[in-house]
This record gives sequence, structure tokens and C-alpha cells, in this order.
Amino acid sequence: MDSFVWDKDRKSRTGVAEAIICISKSLNDLCDIIQFNLNNKTAVLLTRLEPTQWLAMPKELSQHLDYDEGSHTATLNFDHQTAKQTGVCIVTAGTSDLRVAKEAQRTLSFNGFDAPIYADIGVAGLWRLLDKIDDIRHHKIIIALAGMEGALFSVLAGLVSAPVIAVPTSVGYGVSSSGKVALDSALASCSPGILTVNIDNGFGAANAAIKIMTQFSTA
Repeated sequence: MDSFVWDKDRKSRTGVAEAIICISKSLNDLCDIIQFNLNNKTAVLLTRLEPTQWLAMPKELSQHLDYDEGSHTATLNFDHQTAKQTGVCIVTAGTSDLRVAKEAQRTLSFNGFDAPIYADIGVAGLWRLLDKIDDIRHHKIIIALAGMEGALFSVLAGLVSAPVIAVPTSVGYGVSSSGKVALDSALASCSPGILTVNIDNGFGAANAAIKIMTQFSTA
């Protein structure tokens, strides 16, 4: 029995190709999926690929992947895009949010978008956000990441005209340790124009941004 069924038409149907979420997959299943896409010369994004999984992978497969330990992502890329679209940026409250932010950035890059990251500009030092706000305002969509109490979402959305995609992160301690407080903050914000994805879901935020940007380009 096959352990997977590849959704080869997902990109034409939804605008975003199928990706491989590696967490909870066995090494054998991962290798089978990668080999399938190698055989079919399919460009693929892998997310949540732990360093231990990467190191355990046979060299004949891993040598074809571009692995980024900072985001726990890898790409199998056959179509080398040079020019990328702009219009999306990523803002993090803290340096601790960078792994999820880089997951979003790599997802966007794989799908043809160049998205800069403005890191460590949370509200604990509000001047840091205000120092970058003019640059941030140039973008059509802003992906914002914050843990702890998630205050960045409300403050940022009150300063920009672009929609803000909030990514609560599991950064913090005590009641904030799982990201639930940041999620509640994003959902309960009084600032209009905030769209919220699941905790630590940089991939989902990037896909939402891609779909919105595609509507801009085809309108």
C-alpha cells in the first residue's frame, strides 16, 4: 500500500503547490516522497524538517535539497527563478520568532516572492518599530509574528493601511509558553484588518499572502 498520494494539481487548483510537512513522518516515508518528486522533476518545499531528519537522510537524496537549518525547511527546485515579486514583508517582535519568520520567508521565496524580514522590533522598545515603520508601510501585505502577549499585532495594525497577517508564536514562559495568549490577543484585537493563523504557522501565513498577492496581480 502506498503511504502517500501526491496532489500534483494543487497549484493549478489553489494557486499554491503541495508541500511536505516532515514532522511525524518516518524517514522511509520522507525518502519515498522525495524520490517520487525527483523522478518526476517536481519542485517541492519541505517544512518542519528537523536537523536530525536531515542528517539521517541518505546522501543520494539530501544532496538534491537546499536545507536551511534556521527555518527547518528544504527545497527541491527544478525551476530556478531569478526575478521575484515584491509587496510582502515580515515583522517579528523578537529574535526568538525568527525560525517561524524564516519558514514564512522561505515559503514565499519558493513561490516567487522576495519578502524582507524586519526583526526584533516589538513593543517593549517601541522606538524600534517606529524607526522601521516607513519602510514597512511600502508593502501591500505584512506578516507579523509575536509571542508573549502578542501586543505587536494591535500596535502594528493601528499604524499601517495594509492587512496584517498575525502569526502567534510559542515564545515566552508561564502562561505565554504555548502561544495561546498571543493567539487570543490576535483574535481579540481592537485594531481592524488583522487576519490570524495558527500558532507558529509561518507556512500558512505565507500561503495566505501568496493568494492575496495573486489576486492583486490578476485583478
